[in-house]
Amino acid sequence: MIMEPSFHPSTVLVTGGAGFIGGNLIRWMFDRVPGIRIINLDLLTYAGNLESLSDVETQFGPRGDGHYRFVHGDIRDGALVSTLLGGDAHATDRDEWRPDAVLHLAAESHVDRSIMGAEAFVSTNVQGTLSLLTAVQRELELRPRPFRFINVSTDEVYGSLGPLDAAFTEQHPLRPNSPYSASKAGADCLVRAYTETFGLPCLTTRCSNNYGPYQFPEKLIPLMITKALRDEQLPVYGDGGNVRDWLHVRDHASAIWRVCTNGVLSDEVYNIGGSSERTNLAIVRILLAALGKPESLITYVRDRLGHDQRYAIDASRMVERLGWSPEYTLERGLQETLTWYVENVAWWERVRTEAYRATNALYS
Repeated sequence: MIMEPSFHPSTVLVTGGAGFIGGNLIRWMFDRVPGIRIINLDLLTYAGNLESLSDVETQFGPRGDGHYRFVHGDIRDGALVSTLLGGDAHATDRDEWRPDAVLHLAAESHVDRSIMGAEAFVSTNVQGTLSLLTAVQRELELRPRPFRFINVSTDEVYGSLGPLDAAFTEQHPLRPNSPYSASKAGADCLVRAYTETFGLPCLTTRCSNNYGPYQFPEKLIPLMITKALRDEQLPVYGDGGNVRDWLHVRDHASAIWRVCTNGVLSDEVYNIGGSSERTNLAIVRILLAALGKPESLITYVRDRLGHDQRYAIDASRMVERLGWSPEYTLERGLQETLTWYVENVAWWERVRTEAYRATNALYS
């Protein structure tokens, strides 16, 4: 079942669009949404990479068809966000560049880094979300219009499941266990508060673990692929038995857009999952086999502090109410992802030094 959109945004502000999920979302929208205009607001911290969007800039930027604009800036800069929401940054075509949707993906997102230092996570994920909400509230008071604010969150806010526990539903209580997930839960609560207190048209999505092209190689799948390609040891936490539900990033992009265009505000939250639970060790073994590398490359390291045992998403609300389901099987998605990293060594070689610095500090 494919639903006709009930909300038709023409211009969207994507926060964190130079990151892994944000960049893939921008690509997906230009592929699938005719005429869409996109403003990409990104601070370009270590995981933000404009090189990943160079072809988008060429085709859709000011020297292309003019439907894409990148703004280097901070979501915590309320004046900048207000300017972008008002369309003032582009005076010659101000009305066209006034967003009617915010897709909020800007975040510090790596659990390991949050263990090393939580301050940046609270500042960006909590204070940054508050800054955006405040700016949207003021903009809609000044210029009321149909609008959606989509807060892209994570299943990690729900905490951890046991081996036989039912998957997370949207009614599951928030029980974050890491500084990262606590900061995302704080952002989720602010979104709910601004909806209830000020009537902002907000929806929150909570997704399972993403993978796919252009992912910064500090995350499990690209880290293991890039290390295996270099015949380096593959560090696996504990016994590798931690379970995650894997979601291809393009399926996540389609789900975000479906929530933006068809989501019901009274639902508040939509869980997005890939129906692909696997242990971390199983994922590593699949990757090694596909690359023809020996399992002797696996090395078991001290487990992460507060490492959640299992995540699993019940995406029934997305399926039954919005007619969405993932297109990628895990097998197809992993094969395509492997192929991408094999064919784009120059891309990940340029960013891997920073990625490996953090992981080596934790795995040593």
